[in-house]
Amino acid sequence: MFKERDEKEIERINRLQRDRFDELVDLFDPPLPKGVPERLARIVAAARIEEGETVLDVGAGTGILVPLIRRYRTGAVYACDLSEKMLRQLQRNHPGVKTLLADVRDLRLPDASIDVTLVNACYPNIADKTGAFANLARMTAPAGRLVISHPMGRRFIDLLKRSSPFPLDDFPEKDEAADLFEPLGFSIETFTDEAELYLLVAEKRR
Repeated sequence: MFKERDEKEIERINRLQRDRFDELVDLFDPPLPKGVPERLARIVAAARIEEGETVLDVGAGTGILVPLIRRYRTGAVYACDLSEKMLRQLQRNHPGVKTLLADVRDLRLPDASIDVTLVNACYPNIADKTGAFANLARMTAPAGRLVISHPMGRRFIDLLKRSSPFPLDDFPEKDEAADLFEPLGFSIETFTDEAELYLLVAEKRR
């Protein structure tokens, strides 16, 4: 099961993250490290976005995925983040994206309204994964895709743990991922765990 935390601890972690990413907002715009743009393109391609689909970018930051998402001629694009400063920068960079200042567990988009959710470079940061992924399952349309990824891999998270002011959880292994997401109605479609790429794609069962 997902790691359980009480409400007080969840609020503490979210507050630390909000403050931290507000401080670091200027570090998240391009240029990106060598190889990262190509791996981000690979991540978005794995979502199999079709023209007109609705996409939710969780932990969107300043919108690094938005140009890649828009290549697919999507419908609405939602960007969710805890950091107000990140979302302000995203709005400047990418007008037209619908920004949502919230913990993903608290989003109240309609049932089955999201075709693709991208959780890129933020899975370890989600304090209440039980609430977050139950809510994403509710919002995901049948045959919708959930993509959990990091363009620098799980070893990068291990390095961040040494200096992070808030806890960072590990990415699930393949068997663990099935145990976590299949009870929520998802089937694991793709699983990649390379030195510089973590990529899990799950499809909502019809």
